[in-house]
Amino acid sequence: MKRSTVIRLLSAVGLAMVLLVGCSNEPTAKPNDATGTDQETTKVAEIKTMTGEELVKQNSDKEKDKVLIIDVRSPEEYLAGHIPHAINMNVDSFETRIGELEDLKDFPIITYCNTDKKSSQVAEILVNNGFTDITNAPGVKQFDYDLVTYQDVRGATFEKFIDDFEDIVIVDSRPAKQAEDEGMIEGAINVPFDTVAENLDKLPKDKMIGLYCNTGTKSAEMAAELEKLGYTNIINSIDGVKEYPFTLVK
Repeated sequence: MKRSTVIRLLSAVGLAMVLLVGCSNEPTAKPNDATGTDQETTKVAEIKTMTGEELVKQNSDKEKDKVLIIDVRSPEEYLAGHIPHAINMNVDSFETRIGELEDLKDFPIITYCNTDKKSSQVAEILVNNGFTDITNAPGVKQFDYDLVTYQDVRGATFEKFIDDFEDIVIVDSRPAKQAEDEGMIEGAINVPFDTVAENLDKLPKDKMIGLYCNTGTKSAEMAAELEKLGYTNIINSIDGVKEYPFTLVK
C-alpha cells in the first residue's frame, strides 16, 4: 500500500473518533460523582443573638441548667464581676481549651464579653468546630446584669481544683439528711445552704471554699452569701451531684 494511502486512512479513522466523542450524549465521568463528596461543603450552624433581658430570663434558677454560659474575657475581668453560673474561657486561649466542651456539641451555649466583639469571635470558633447551638449575647458594658465575683466552674474542673489544691474546704450545701443518705465527695463537710450563719467557724476566709449541691443552684446562693460576708476565694460547681458523676462516699 502506498504511503499516501496509509496517511489518508489514518486521518479518516481519527476524524471518525472525534465525531463519535463529540456526538456522545454521555457526560465525562468525574471522580466521586457517585457520592458528590467533592461537591459538598461542610455546613456550619448560624450564630444566634439574644437581648440582655433574654439572657437574664434564661439564667434563672429554673432555666439555667438548659444552657452553658461562657464569659470569654480575661480571668482578671471575670473575677472582677461576671454573670452568675458563667464559666470563664478566655478568648486568647479558647482554641487550646475547646476540647473541654466536646461533650456539648449539640448543647445550647451562650457567649458574652464586654461589648460582644470578642464573644462573637469565640462563637465563630465554636460553630466552625461543629457546635450546633451557639448564641452571642450583649456584654457586661452593654447591659446592666447583676454580677458576682466568686468563680463558677464545671464539674470536671471542680474535681481538678480538689486534686490540685490541698488548702481547700469542700462544702456540700445539700440538706443534712440527703448528704448523710447519699454520701459526699471525699473530704467534704456538710453545711446546708440555709445554715451558713451558724457555721461560719467551719469556713475560714483564708482558705479556698469549694461549694457543690444537687444542681449548682443552692451552692450558688451560698457562694453569693459568703461573697457578701467578705469571702474572696470561692469556687462553685455549676454541675451538681445530679448532673455530674462525682464519686460520693458515706
